[in-house]
Amino acid sequence: MNRVFFIGAGPGDPQLLTLKGAQLLAACHAVFAPTPFEQTFAAHLEGKTVLVPFDFYFDELLARVDALCESGNVAFLVPGDLTFYSPFQVLVDALGERAVVVPGVGTANAAAAWLKKTLDLPDVCTRAVIASPRTLGDGEGALSLQDLAAPGVTLLIYMNDLPLPELAAQLKAGYGKNVPIAILHRLGLPGEEVVTGTLDDIVEKAAGRDFFNLSGAARRPSLTLVIAGETLTATVDGKWWDWRREHVWKFRNGGER
Repeated sequence: MNRVFFIGAGPGDPQLLTLKGAQLLAACHAVFAPTPFEQTFAAHLEGKTVLVPFDFYFDELLARVDALCESGNVAFLVPGDLTFYSPFQVLVDALGERAVVVPGVGTANAAAAWLKKTLDLPDVCTRAVIASPRTLGDGEGALSLQDLAAPGVTLLIYMNDLPLPELAAQLKAGYGKNVPIAILHRLGLPGEEVVTGTLDDIVEKAAGRDFFNLSGAARRPSLTLVIAGETLTATVDGKWWDWRREHVWKFRNGGER
């Protein structure tokens, strides 16, 4: 039975593809690659049938996958990976045992690496919350972005559809103060741009750039991640490390309490 591999492709930088993902991708004769992955992964796609999955309605897509599987294994390059806001879950469910999911370097991981910051830092940020304004605020009593933006929370915002001034205002109302924020646009792709600042100055620093694709007619979700929270500028010193060495880590290595 030929397989359909859903390969976590990170934010789109082929250098972030895992070794397992690269090996399985090489063994597939056909690949579904969302734009612009068919460009950034071009070196891995030479000689393969390459299609854009979003060009098909669901039944058409399943039929095409079935036809391609008659000749060998098929792959989908999954933006980020299947973990958050992935539209490919419906395909995984429909394909059943034929589907194999391969984890990748998710966009949140790539963003934290770019910023050189852990997103939950003891005594600074104790929770990291992933959300999208597109999925919040629907229905009576539903949570809003403002409800999630609390002191001690690092907030990761996917598929933002709010104008930046409104987004900053909602976050500031939730946090109750000015906190750091980062806009990571097309991370790992051509045109990559990262803007960092605070809720008070991020609108000025963005200088009117349409990072969220709100001015175009299509208004399709943009390849932009927003991260806000105190951990983005917090620092710790060696005392932080030594306290954990003394009270936590040494006992894991058989030390006496």
